[in-house]
Amino acid sequence: MDEPVKRVMLALVGAVALTAERADELADSLAERGGMSRDEVRGWIDEATTRWRGDAVRAGEKAGATLHGALRELGLVTRDEWDELELRVAQLEHRLRLVETKPQPLPVPRD
Repeated sequence: MDEPVKRVMLALVGAVALTAERADELADSLAERGGMSRDEVRGWIDEATTRWRGDAVRAGEKAGATLHGALRELGLVTRDEWDELELRVAQLEHRLRLVETKPQPLPVPRD
């Protein structure tokens, strides 16, 4: 997954974590008004949050795949592909230098 998509996903998870306290407050409020137990309401909120997180992950993966496909259509490469190509070029340059360098003559032993 691309770095920008990862950042968005982490931000979303962070936002959900920050709202845990707010979810507790909401569960208390709804339980008082609706005649349900706090645990029942909290379970419902947790289920909805879990479903939402799954949807967010799937949406992020789909967005990443769509972006990757669009970049492919434009003929662009990913950072990983660029790094791989840089490594391969460096290896080829090194091998070429080894071939172009004249070998040093071996010393002749004297009797």
